[in-house]
Amino acid sequence: MFWIVLKVAHQANTDNKPKIKNRDMRILIIGGKGTIGNKVSAHFAINNEVLIAGRSSGEATVDISDSTSIKSMFEKAGKFDAIICIAGQVKWTDFNELSEEDYYIGLKSKLMGQVNLVRIGQNYLNQNGSITLTTGILADDPVVKTTSAAMVNGGIHSFVKAVSLEIENGIRVNVVSPDLVEDSYERLKDYFPGCTPVPMNKVVNGYVRSVQGKDRGTVIRIYA
Repeated sequence: MFWIVLKVAHQANTDNKPKIKNRDMRILIIGGKGTIGNKVSAHFAINNEVLIAGRSSGEATVDISDSTSIKSMFEKAGKFDAIICIAGQVKWTDFNELSEEDYYIGLKSKLMGQVNLVRIGQNYLNQNGSITLTTGILADDPVVKTTSAAMVNGGIHSFVKAVSLEIENGIRVNVVSPDLVEDSYERLKDYFPGCTPVPMNKVVNGYVRSVQGKDRGTVIRIYA
């Protein structure tokens, strides 16, 4: 299989609860096994068909820095109602140690990788579908060693605002920009002294807002 499928069987609605809006969407989550991706995937899998693609060994791989890999994934996967990307590499190090090639890591992966997901993925979305990208607080509040990451995140914010003016077929494009999250706090706390981490459920709700709401060209900031 080229992707991991999370399909939750539906039970009869016998308790007179209102039917959940947007039930049974087909959602592609790239990076759905990462720190944030795990929680986002688990939430959407409750009422939807979720397909996970990631950059790892084996046949279930997609390299978002390679547009050919992206196109191949979509050709095999078919149509979706929503695409979520929670992936992308970027170099973290002191500014004076960053080489030109170091900048290209983030430019090719997190920036152009997500741009290409929109550029190619729009052709594999059902009408009125949505695409949700991911950045982070560094676009607005960078810390040391994050010059490249901050630059990439800011570029994605501008891209989302601009592309939403032109993309067709009723497609909505948004970006979720989370602060340091609780599940990454111990690993990254030394980079963010004094930072209060954001609860994971609050971050998940940012993706819910993008997929199920009406936002278009919005930077959905999930900051403490």
